[in-house]
Order: sequence, then structure tokens, then C-alpha cells
Amino acid sequence: MKKILLSITLIITFFVGAKSQKSVVKKDNRPNIVFILADDLGYGDIGINGQKLIKTPNIDRLAKQGVRFTQFYAGTSVCAPSRSALLSGQHTGHTYIRGNKGVDPEGQAPIADSVLTVAEILQKSGYQTVAFGKWGLGPVGSEGDPNKQGFDHFFGYNCQSLAHRYYPNHLWDNGKKIVLEANENLTKNKEYAPDIIQNKALDFVKNRDKNKPFFLFLPYILPHAELIVPEDSIFLYYKGKFEEQPYKGKDYGVNANTTAYVSQAYPHATFAAMVTRLDLYVGQILDKLKAEGLDNNTLVIFTSDNGPHREGGADPLFFNSGGGFKGFKRDLYEGGIREPFIVRWTNTIQPNSTNNHIGAFWDILPTFTDIAGVKSPKNIDGISFLSSLKGKGNQKTHDFLYWEFHENGGIQAVRQGIWKAVKLNAALDKNAEIELYDLSKDPQESKNIAKLFPEKAKELGKLMTSSHTESQLFPFDQNGK
Repeated sequence: MKKILLSITLIITFFVGAKSQKSVVKKDNRPNIVFILADDLGYGDIGINGQKLIKTPNIDRLAKQGVRFTQFYAGTSVCAPSRSALLSGQHTGHTYIRGNKGVDPEGQAPIADSVLTVAEILQKSGYQTVAFGKWGLGPVGSEGDPNKQGFDHFFGYNCQSLAHRYYPNHLWDNGKKIVLEANENLTKNKEYAPDIIQNKALDFVKNRDKNKPFFLFLPYILPHAELIVPEDSIFLYYKGKFEEQPYKGKDYGVNANTTAYVSQAYPHATFAAMVTRLDLYVGQILDKLKAEGLDNNTLVIFTSDNGPHREGGADPLFFNSGGGFKGFKRDLYEGGIREPFIVRWTNTIQPNSTNNHIGAFWDILPTFTDIAGVKSPKNIDGISFLSSLKGKGNQKTHDFLYWEFHENGGIQAVRQGIWKAVKLNAALDKNAEIELYDLSKDPQESKNIAKLFPEKAKELGKLMTSSHTESQLFPFDQNGK
């Protein structure tokens, strides 16, 4: 009888204690942050930026509910270093990862443990930190593993090379390899990985810890090549609308190449459907936030990692993907690095507005830490643009922005106010010619005026030199390799 009474007492004590403990849990009401990163989407690929052939109603809705930045830039013009700049708050003359460098057996060169990422800072301050999509900054188990760089949970492609395939044989759930048996090791295309990843993201929003704010990082792979999409209503809407030049690639089947691109009979229709499918995902996230009552306390950003690609049959000229700007992916002209950048923060940001503040990916870290009420590290290049978001007049500005790119002989670029300087073959020839453009009069960078303003060209050239620190992992002075 005493044992029964003791058991009842312990049970009552447990529930009373649990109730008491639950009652003292204080909800953290800091804003949630959702960062949506498209892959190789050009400035002009969305309706709000002038796209005429592809429908993007949800991204356009986001812009109408928030602010559209017209002069915001990626970290550089390819995936991994652009993401490194985003997460570290450092431009590509300082950030740890400065190129796309693969490592065996799967993944890219890992970002160092010494790098303090925005995810780590938010995680330590009490945010739930999750990422769904493409990583590309270090293999599973390495120091660059997303779980070691501040993310509580990661699901998707660890390796950006394997993310060339939309029907892969596996994905990663933290350190667990998820085999997609329906795709039968690239012999069949049954499970469309972006749909799987999107469902995981939506599940998180629904089942999150409701007492803590969250940082939801969505580095989608759409609309990166390869050009393939489920033949559902979205694809059928575009099929037959455009003239097509079929692309011959390497198809799914026995001995399929994991990093190649599939053949496509309808490359224009498929690309358009991929952008609209990305738009569908954006709409689903916005609708889920609304359904969960998170609209008024969630900052949502939509952008892209670099300019439009020309791989796998993609045709950015046909769609005016660059929005009239010169250059593509792997260029440091405006078309390679100026990105769509849309921010919604209900009751904080003026809706249906535009902003000409000049910013770049390395500004994300200090802005997010500012929003979270925590300090940024001192060794960063970014500045918070929170004042600009709130429409205040005390926004700090950059003296200049700097980029470098480690392929094609090495490229450097500087923007200072209206001036833009570009140096080609910079890794091959330190004395290579510097091109100079006045973006206020020539945003298409069509007229090199370096000979008209030699002192300004020389001044910006000195900024290129002073902004670059040499990297042992990514040396810039050895043929750009």
C-alpha cells in the first residue's frame, strides 16, 4: 500500500513540477527570419523586375507586401564563395571559401571551424536554426558540416555538384544518408528532390518550437541546370509556348553521370516552369507562415546567389534573365552579381516600396544580428542595413564594395558610389587594364571610360589591391586556380 501511495505521490509531484516548470518558460518574441536563396536566378527572371514570359505571382506578391532593393549584390558570381560571404559577413577578398572546389568522396572544400557564421551567432542567442536545400560548404562530418556551422538541422544536398541532378540517388538529413530508392541510383526519375526538400521545410514551420524564434535558411536549387521538372500543370502551361532548340545532354539510366545535365526537348518551357515552381515554393512558405500566425513577426528575404547560367541548354538571352545588365554567372559585371532582393516585414517595412541602398551579401550577418539584438564579430566587412529596412534616415553606407572571382584568369571588381571598376585576367597579370563605368549613366556597362577618368580608375585599382588578402586554400596569383 505504501508503494502505491508513494507511486501516486511521485506521479502527482512530477505533473505539478512539470506544470510549474512549463509555466515559467518565457516565450522569446524576437522576429523570425526566413532567407530564401534561389540558385542562378537572374535579376530579370521575376515579374516585378520586368520579366514578361515567366509568371512569378508569389514573388511579385512578396515585393508588393514589402520592399524591393534595386542595387543589392551577391557575394560573387558562383555558388560556394557567394554563400561563404553570406554566412561569414566577409567579402570574397577576405572570406574563407573563394571558389568552387570539390573534395572526395562528396562535397566541397570545408569552411573553417574558425569562421563564425551568422547561423552560429543566432543559434547561440537562442534561435532555432535550420537549413533546407543545397549546402556546398563542407562534407558531412567535416568542420564545414552545416551542423558544425550553426545549424540545428539540415536536410538536402550536401554537395553542390550532386545538386546538378534533380532526381538524385540520395539526400542528407543531418549526418544520415537518405537513399531515394524510387530513383534507383539515377536509372529512374521518380522522386523530384526539390519537392521533398520543400515538404521538409513546410513541416518545420508547422512543428517548430513555438517558444523560440527561428532562422529558416532555404537555399533552393531551382532554377539551376539541369533543365528538368515534373510534367505537371506548371510545365504543361509553358509547353508549346516558345520556339525550342533541343539540348542533348547525359540522361538518366545505367552509368548515368551524377554531375551531368539531362537532355531536354523543351529547354525554354522547362526553364520557365522551374522558375514558376520556385515561385510556387515561395508562395507555400508565405501561406504556411500566415496559417501559423507568423506573418507579423517574421522577416522574409528573397534573393539569388549569382547571375543567370548558360548551362544545360539554358538561354538567359531569350528570357532577358539579366534584366538588361551585362554579363552572366561567372562574370563580375552587373549581370553576374546584381540580384533580385526583396524583403517583407509586416508592420515594420513600408509595403510596395523600392530602395536604392547599395548593399551585398556580407551585410546579411550584421543585419540579422542587429535584428536579434546580439553583437556582430569585429572582423567582418558588412554593415547592418536595418535602418534602411525601417525607413530611417541614419543608414550607414559602404565607402565601396569589392568582389573577386577565381576562374577565367581571375576577375576583380569594385563599386564606389556611381563608379564601377572591373579588372579581367587579374590573377594572370597584376597590371591588367582596369575598365571603368559610370553606373548612373551606363548601368549596362557598355562604355569603358577609364581613359577619360584615369585617376578614378587608378584609385579603384588601389582598392582592389588593398581589399585582397591571399588565401592558401584559394590562391589568386596562380592562374586563378
